[in-house]
Amino acid sequence: MSGLLLYAEVPAFYAEVERALRPELAGRPVIVGGDPRKRGLVQAATRDAQAAGVVAGMPVEEALARCPRARALRTDMARYREMDKRVRVSFGRVCERLEPAGLAAAYLDVRASRTPAEEIARGLREILASELHLPLRVGAAPTKALARIACQRVAADGFLCVAATEVERFLAPLPVACLPGVGPNTEARLSELGAPTVGALIALGRAAIERELGNHGLAILASALGQDDDRIRAARHPQTLSQEATLAAGEVDRVGLAEQLRGLAERLERALALEGLVTRRLVLKLRYADGERATRSQSLERGVATAAEVLALAQDLLLRTQAGSRPVRHLGLAATGLERPRSDERQLSLFDR
Repeated sequence: MSGLLLYAEVPAFYAEVERALRPELAGRPVIVGGDPRKRGLVQAATRDAQAAGVVAGMPVEEALARCPRARALRTDMARYREMDKRVRVSFGRVCERLEPAGLAAAYLDVRASRTPAEEIARGLREILASELHLPLRVGAAPTKALARIACQRVAADGFLCVAATEVERFLAPLPVACLPGVGPNTEARLSELGAPTVGALIALGRAAIERELGNHGLAILASALGQDDDRIRAARHPQTLSQEATLAAGEVDRVGLAEQLRGLAERLERALALEGLVTRRLVLKLRYADGERATRSQSLERGVATAAEVLALAQDLLLRTQAGSRPVRHLGLAATGLERPRSDERQLSLFDR
């Protein structure tokens, strides 16, 4: 058994998603962020853009000056959340016990596996590359913080393993800023104390660190010694899945609203299928043109998952609103009460009793 935890992430996730979904961007640097005309900032940049000097947080306008070949795109969170679900499902195919750590990132508990960590990581990278066209980097170590640090020290599609016997040698030369809990102020204070690196921090000793930084300092020291958290808080599955649509002009026609609901129901069906779930409660949310909001919901006797079932419920919920007599600017469907379908649950018509 490996005795190791993995931390896996898609680097520069927003930018890599855009390049994966747009064939015309193959081989071209991609920058994702705000509107350059409004001093928008870079949120993510592909490796080639980073090599040209583009970093997150700089103005998009400056980023384009540094990397003129780059294509600048506006942030599309709905697209990234959808791809995040696919990444998480791919992780789940390799390891059941995982803890999400942000979009397209997770800790995976492979300590009970007899397969070497490097082989597991290779399998993960191959799945994401072949099925989602995304790069993946993976770190392996005895604790979560160490696995994350290891991951962030490798290339966009690399792997680094830090065994328990290698922790001190691996961490000692690294800057203290790599440790969890060390922000700019703490980093500056440690530098004043003569501890710009992890090795120098450990050399300060427990008493000095506690005197200068209190319990916060002791938590940082624990990470420096490789003694931090190794618990995986596995999430069984999402608690809610939702889809939304904003209507450019206030929609009054019920036929038009029904078409919007159909699209939302189809997208919700795909999201449920991706997670292998059914919903026991459907929520309809809408916002009228004047800004007033309305919410209607229906609890179900059994789980449903098909677009037809969801659409039928959504149309019933829509009848309980003032849609059709008041313009609607925003529609949303949320599936809650999510669960795995029972193995003995046969597919019945929505209205069967």
